[in-house]
Amino acid sequence: MKLSREEVLHIARLARLGLTEEDVAKFGEQLSNILENFEILKQVDTTDVPPTAQSIALQNVMRDDEVTPSLAPEDILANAPRREGNCFRVRAVLE
Repeated sequence: MKLSREEVLHIARLARLGLTEEDVAKFGEQLSNILENFEILKQVDTTDVPPTAQSIALQNVMRDDEVTPSLAPEDILANAPRREGNCFRVRAVLE
């Protein structure tokens, strides 16, 4: 399916793109090639293929949460430049 110059300009206008004449020719050819590829794909028999949102099965790659003992406050604050009690002391971010 060959796109006309006006169709390419219309698509560019919808996408809020400013195109030069060189861009119109280049994108017209590229978009036409993409549409031709979709025409080929439309010929594939997909009657026995169930609709799906994923092409491969999903699996969880996260580990299970496990309770572990936490570090002692002294170990955590050992390298803190400033501290106040068992907390980090930082400069105020908001007034």
